[in-house]
Amino acid sequence: MGAAAKSAFPGKHAPSGQVAERGSVPANARSQARDTRIDALRAFCLITIFINHVPGNPFEPFTSKNFGFSDAAEAFVLISGVSAAYAYGLKFQVGSRLLTAIRAWRRAGVLYVAHLVSTLVTLAIFAFFSLHYGAPGLLQSINIGPVIADPARALVGLVTLGHQLGYNNILPMYGVILLMLPLLLLLAQGRIALMLAASGALWLACGLFTVALPTYPGGNFWFINPLSWQFLFVIGIAANMHVRRGGRIPASVPLQVASILYLLLSLAWVKVPFWGVDVSFGLPAVLTGFDKTFLSVPRLAHVLAMAYLLATVPALSNVWRVSHRNPLAVMGRHALPVFIAGTLLAMLAQAWTLTHASGAMTLGLMVLAGLIAQVALAYYLEWLGSLKAAAKRPAETMQMVAAVDVPLPAGARGLEARPDRAPPVRVAS
Repeated sequence: MGAAAKSAFPGKHAPSGQVAERGSVPANARSQARDTRIDALRAFCLITIFINHVPGNPFEPFTSKNFGFSDAAEAFVLISGVSAAYAYGLKFQVGSRLLTAIRAWRRAGVLYVAHLVSTLVTLAIFAFFSLHYGAPGLLQSINIGPVIADPARALVGLVTLGHQLGYNNILPMYGVILLMLPLLLLLAQGRIALMLAASGALWLACGLFTVALPTYPGGNFWFINPLSWQFLFVIGIAANMHVRRGGRIPASVPLQVASILYLLLSLAWVKVPFWGVDVSFGLPAVLTGFDKTFLSVPRLAHVLAMAYLLATVPALSNVWRVSHRNPLAVMGRHALPVFIAGTLLAMLAQAWTLTHASGAMTLGLMVLAGLIAQVALAYYLEWLGSLKAAAKRPAETMQMVAAVDVPLPAGARGLEARPDRAPPVRVAS
């Protein structure tokens, strides 16, 4: 599905397999060599998630959740698994395993802090609108009620991730998966199939026996269970590692036809709809249901069918091969800050609509303004990165000049034999 290089969630990215190690080529050369398809797909998912987080807007009926069993969240996790293979999977080798594990855990820490900040700002947004517009009912929405009813327990829950606000539950799931990642990658050192089998077994066991991380307070479990969703993430990692190790994803016509038929069935199911039809056949919900928490088979198969077609049909894959400066590519390269901005803008839009009578046009304008703000943020971060890269070039040039071995006069053995040699010129940045 391409070779874009990114860390697992959004943020700093590693060079692709076709690019030399960091520092051996200019930053702009690394960017140009990068395959932008993963970036563009990731950005498309971010846009879709943002639109879905502003309920009732006129763009919502056209998002992916209205055309099949899965939605942008599943696609985003799978894509991030594919890109995580570059940042972690391919680097998890003898001699660098501990460092790679620490990098994954450090990234999980970044996501944890980002989640806490996002949650705090969300609470502040809803509290402000509640106070300013005299709408106490606002503090009972998106799972804020327990925070108001029992602040002491809720604070413990927020810090331990046991209590999560609505629309603010993707980052915790991601962070837990990154904590699990080194153990999964250790299994892949022998055979990738072993990692897949262990991950799949965990997913199935959690679904069959409803094993999930608990909430606190509340006595329930996480809405997006990372113990189940890690399987989708691992599938993405495994597919990329398999290809990078010399394997390939076969373009099987029967599989492509089956994927298309399944996508059409899924489309008909949600459009007719057939939600009232019982197809459980007495089997566990994880196998025949449409549960999002435990990532049931119909949802999992739907996103994998789309991914298989994208990976094996060049005409579909190349649609996402955009230029390096394309807004989708830029947003995808800075996915974490863009995601956080999108979440907070969506919370702001929700608080507004809950306190004001907003028509479809108003909601549509809010969504457009939010998307423009996210694109602007991505381009700002891109520009800031170029400034940092430019500031490093003089220092790198100085180091290269200072390292040149200048021939010494006959009989001279070192700098002490050349006291008249001028010190290296320091170039001011």
